[in-house]
Amino acid sequence: MHSLTFLLLLPVIGAIIISILPSQSPLIRKTAIITAALTLIYAASFILGFDTNITAMQFSKIVPWNTRLGTSFAIGIDGISFPMVLLATLLSFIAIIASRSITDHTKGYYLLMLLLESAMLGVFMAQDWSLFYVFWELTLIPLFFLIDRWGGKRRSIASLNFVLYTMGGSVFMLLSLLVLFDATPGHSFAMDAMLEGARALPEETQVLIFLGFLVGFGVKMPIFPIHGWLPLAHVEAPSPVSILLSGILLKMGAYGLIRTAFMLPEAVLYLQTFLMVLALFSLIYGGLLAWRQSDLKGMIAYSSISHMGVVLLGIAALNMAGITGALMQMVAHGLVAGALFLLIGLLYERTHTREITDYRSLVKITPRFAVFTSLAFIAAVGMPGTAGFIAELHVIIGAFEQWGWTVLLVSIGVMISAAYAARTMGRLFTGPAHSSSGNFDSGKANSEHSGMNNISDLQPVELFAASILVFGFLYLGLFPGFALDLINASASHFSQLFVALK
Repeated sequence: MHSLTFLLLLPVIGAIIISILPSQSPLIRKTAIITAALTLIYAASFILGFDTNITAMQFSKIVPWNTRLGTSFAIGIDGISFPMVLLATLLSFIAIIASRSITDHTKGYYLLMLLLESAMLGVFMAQDWSLFYVFWELTLIPLFFLIDRWGGKRRSIASLNFVLYTMGGSVFMLLSLLVLFDATPGHSFAMDAMLEGARALPEETQVLIFLGFLVGFGVKMPIFPIHGWLPLAHVEAPSPVSILLSGILLKMGAYGLIRTAFMLPEAVLYLQTFLMVLALFSLIYGGLLAWRQSDLKGMIAYSSISHMGVVLLGIAALNMAGITGALMQMVAHGLVAGALFLLIGLLYERTHTREITDYRSLVKITPRFAVFTSLAFIAAVGMPGTAGFIAELHVIIGAFEQWGWTVLLVSIGVMISAAYAARTMGRLFTGPAHSSSGNFDSGKANSEHSGMNNISDLQPVELFAASILVFGFLYLGLFPGFALDLINASASHFSQLFVALK
């Protein structure tokens, strides 16, 4: 029997076991890996009982908490949330495998990683807005310490920026929730009850409430101009944490925006053109900033703004193709960004540099790195045969149905992405190899004798982690039927609402 409560508690159980282990025990990392693997396997087992033909919440569980406040422990999954649950468990497993270089205070690190996984799962499962908000805020605590304790030189500023931006956005989200709570008959935070109350509000009130949600969720996505925390947080965070930041945390914002759009349809219709302009600007702006970066992690971070612009454009289209493309892009970007941060992080561990100009000729020295990194960059561009192509094609079709030839502006973002991807692959993998340590520090002990020629290629465990992600975005690109079937009913239900209102 499948239980979402047990799935939610599995990482917590693993964290509790780690908390009672000795600080230097080799079992800490093994426990974290086993826990993340079991969570992934158990989440995947829900596929067997998930009905792709219905739009209602499945595997639901509702336990009232405070009837006077209208709060309850209500969880469930549908075609919108289930893919995010699978993605969260997969990337958490990959991030923990990739954390082998974390040797300082490992007990606290792995404990926080598992608690973060549980909080992320809670966001996607919650069917009560108060519970959603609790899990939303809970993700801040482990992320703050993971960045501040194990991050780079500017980790304190990065962690503080992340928390201040997110908490600032959360204030607007909380205000919107309180207004909806007051307008809901029976004063309940249940998503179904709030949905009925929200749709009964005047259009002007819906717009103001939606704008509050847009700020709260837009910070996390992120969208221009509330993206300032993202580049610094990604650059300074440990690479495994960056995998979760880009692969999952950004999707939490998009997921919340989809739920809000369904709850406040008149507001979304009123702001549809504004959302389209915001999406196109974020798409092009993020691509331009990524193109200017010489830091590999900074480049991937800014490219995430561009890719999430595609998601926002799909949501703004308010039709079947658009929302399908948005959901597919969320999955595709999670896999691609996860692969890029994994590979760049492993490369940084070997060379202690992220500057593109410090690398060259890796195809001769580290062919496995070269192949997997090239595939990830190709997928980031959205080339045919990758999941990104399926996603962007749906978004473009949906946007064209809604706005006509205006959608050609998307091609500018695609060309910019192709430009910096080609440039990066060219600099990383071509040209003569370094014969000495050159511009990068490959280790103080042997810096005079170790150069780019001495970089070790992907090891078996690293190869295993990278292969899972690469296989994921290639499989969904070549055989997208499984993912499309999973989201089809919920996407259709979403789009039919707006067809009826137009």
